Amino acid sequence: MDNRAPWIITLVLMTTVNSTHALGDTSFNVIASFSVIKDLVKRVAGDSINITTIVPTGEDVHRWELQPPNALAVEKADIVFYNGYGLEPWIRHIEAMANDSLTLIALAESANYETLAIPVGHYKDSTDPHMWMDPKGAAAYVDVIEKTLIEHYPEQADAFTTRADETREALAQLDHQLSERLEGIPHTNRMLTTSEASMAYFARAYDFEYAAIWGIGSETIGSAQAMEAMSMRLSQKRPPALFYESTSPYIHMDALARETELALAGPLYIDTLSDADGPAYNYPAMLRHNTELLHEYLGGARAEE
Repeated sequence: MDNRAPWIITLVLMTTVNSTHALGDTSFNVIASFSVIKDLVKRVAGDSINITTIVPTGEDVHRWELQPPNALAVEKADIVFYNGYGLEPWIRHIEAMANDSLTLIALAESANYETLAIPVGHYKDSTDPHMWMDPKGAAAYVDVIEKTLIEHYPEQADAFTTRADETREALAQLDHQLSERLEGIPHTNRMLTTSEASMAYFARAYDFEYAAIWGIGSETIGSAQAMEAMSMRLSQKRPPALFYESTSPYIHMDALARETELALAGPLYIDTLSDADGPAYNYPAMLRHNTELLHEYLGGARAEE
């Protein structure tokens, strides 16, 4: 017997009971798996398409458990944009409940962009899913988003293309700005160390040596073996600071910082944006915030306000 059946039946029943609470009057409904994907989709889709997210802002995309409102969204949606490469383990449940008219698009898996392997942990050597952490990777997502939206809503093709072109240009400018800002970090300090191995594409783009305690957030995090391995690394290579992420437990990196007497900085925003009044309120703000943290703690100084 399929062990997903009771779970799926529960969500379907909840959907039926609450069917009067539809997502809105618009006939165009799109789902993004989490807030970063929503921001990129919104830039191409504009205001004429209703976009909702599965994982709320601030929550861990790896460990999310689907809720009845998610089932309601899936029932009404035309497209689900998700990252893929295992970032969203729960996507299999979306696939199980999807009807034939729902299109699921794995952006990272569909993008024309050179991938990296996860460097540590249970999923070592599997494809690293965090491609959006390089603006060039985000631009590759935009290409897929544009193509998919045009296929589904051809009457808005010109508007999608215009906004996609503007977004690609803005991402290229962002890439240049980040590169210039990070150039001030001395070569000897260009060591980036995080909890989850989620910054490898950023590190490749901006020439950092990179290390992390564990591989991807859906595995067992902060194991004794992983902590010991990082402790040994830090005894040999001492970066100016260690960094933690907004959706990762703070305690593991804090313990290593105290043990090694290294500075601790954060949070970095990776798998989620911040709230609207936070430092990572959209995709460019997220990368600029992360860049400023690195610039300050690895040998630079904060930009003037």
